[in-house]
Amino acid sequence: MSMNFHSFLDSARLVGPVSESRRSPLGGMAKRVFDVLLALLILPVVGLVLIGVAIMIKLQDRGTILYGHTRIGFDGRTFRCWKFRTMVEDGDQVLEQHLNSHPAEREVWLRERKLDNDPRVTPLGAVLRRLSLDELPQLINVLNGEMSLIGPRPVVLDELAHYAGSTDYYLKVRPGVTGLWQVSGRSDTSYRERVSLDRYYVSNWSVLLDFWILLRTVPAVLSSRGAR
Repeated sequence: MSMNFHSFLDSARLVGPVSESRRSPLGGMAKRVFDVLLALLILPVVGLVLIGVAIMIKLQDRGTILYGHTRIGFDGRTFRCWKFRTMVEDGDQVLEQHLNSHPAEREVWLRERKLDNDPRVTPLGAVLRRLSLDELPQLINVLNGEMSLIGPRPVVLDELAHYAGSTDYYLKVRPGVTGLWQVSGRSDTSYRERVSLDRYYVSNWSVLLDFWILLRTVPAVLSSRGAR
């Protein structure tokens, strides 16, 4: 499958509305079986990595190892999305103080929901994010049926405002550990581009597209492009 980032965006702008029916997530049982089987295969392989990362986080500041945050999933259902903690424990206060002191940064945050130099991220956390190791605990969410291995990046409730007329695309599928956003530049993409990628994925989903994204994920992570 020969595709690039710009062709995704061009195609995403042309797709029509999705069906109103949300009886089951995009891909149905076939996608769910694929998720569970592959997650069970991956867990033993990354087991030592999970243990090693957990030890490093604990040694770093004696704080909590995992960070759970409420995200929006299929059909608007909320769930706790798990990650390795990559920020200081009082991250919300640190961010608010930073944004109060830097009004221009607040504008960036409100528009993109990310900062180039996030003051909350620890040195170890920056490495984990660059290699996407912080997202490995989301395999728990996959096994629980809250996420898929491949899909849109999970969002918080107020982020859905960025989706506007494309909200139904996001709600039609389980969020993914990896997806088109992950293999198309991650934080180098704007929020508008991210929404277009999600629209494309939902409108053109196939097993072949999932395999293509999965194959692109490893080199995308190793290149660290757009990782913050």
